[in-house]
Amino acid sequence: MPKICYVPADFGAARLEVVATANQILDEYAAQGYDLTLRQLYYQFVARGIIPNRDAEYKRLGAVVNDARLAGLIDWDRIEDRTRNLRSLSHWDSPASIVQACAEQFRVDLWAAQPEYLEVWVEKDALVGVLQVACEPLDVPHFSCRGYVSQSEMWAASQRLLWHLRRGQRVTVVHLGDHDPSGVDMTRDISDRLGLFVRHHWGEDGAPLAVDRIALTMEQVRRYAPPPNPAKVTDSRAGAYIEQYGDESWELDALEPAVLTRLIHERVRRCLDPERWQGALDRQAEGRRALGLVSARWERVRRFVEGGASGGGGT
Repeated sequence: MPKICYVPADFGAARLEVVATANQILDEYAAQGYDLTLRQLYYQFVARGIIPNRDAEYKRLGAVVNDARLAGLIDWDRIEDRTRNLRSLSHWDSPASIVQACAEQFRVDLWAAQPEYLEVWVEKDALVGVLQVACEPLDVPHFSCRGYVSQSEMWAASQRLLWHLRRGQRVTVVHLGDHDPSGVDMTRDISDRLGLFVRHHWGEDGAPLAVDRIALTMEQVRRYAPPPNPAKVTDSRAGAYIEQYGDESWELDALEPAVLTRLIHERVRRCLDPERWQGALDRQAEGRRALGLVSARWERVRRFVEGGASGGGGT
């Protein structure tokens, strides 16, 4: 829980109240296993009626949070920037330690024997952390589109999904995006371009491929009442959107992370064959057990291998 004072600051009563509210919200979500982005924290302030939904308020909250972290009033680990990450190689103390790590990380493809294969795609990087919490326990691949998917990535996805189709599986891309002119259109774009590439290789008789938008929908807007934004009239798709939905739009980030996780879990579990799933879990557990034994008896394994390599045998 690193609250470290780097720059002491004299906070007035109003700013201290904002900090106390931020800590309360961040603690609530940490208890559920979520760290929030600044944008998600802002939407919690808006949804609770604490501040209005305006860009100026977002910037003001960001300034208070920034100063409070520097002053040691907010935990550095509670707020994430999911768009910037260090990449580095892994290192190990001994061969036994890497075998033990392999035992802990060993996974079989839990979806290989399932009749349907799913991937979860989300419009923006800021929600990748939520997808990880939702998808990883169910071994579901997930992907940040970063807006409209690039042509290169869409083609690569089509080839990946064709592999599953040829294995005899149905394939579904589960999509989550903002409810605004572009966010709604992105679901259509994914369906059209994936369909183009897949049909070329599969044939025109109709591959069992679907794109299922599970959020954000108007039904969810009515149910969860996320704070609205004005529809972006500069968006070339704004006219058709406003004609159908009105002049307000809603960001996916404004939904509670627990709601997004539940929506994903409900969609995934709808297509699971429980018996095949359990069989895959059993094979995974057996693989981990075997690797754990190798790690625990590493010196005996090493002597056996070295003895065999030298022609001396031994145990």
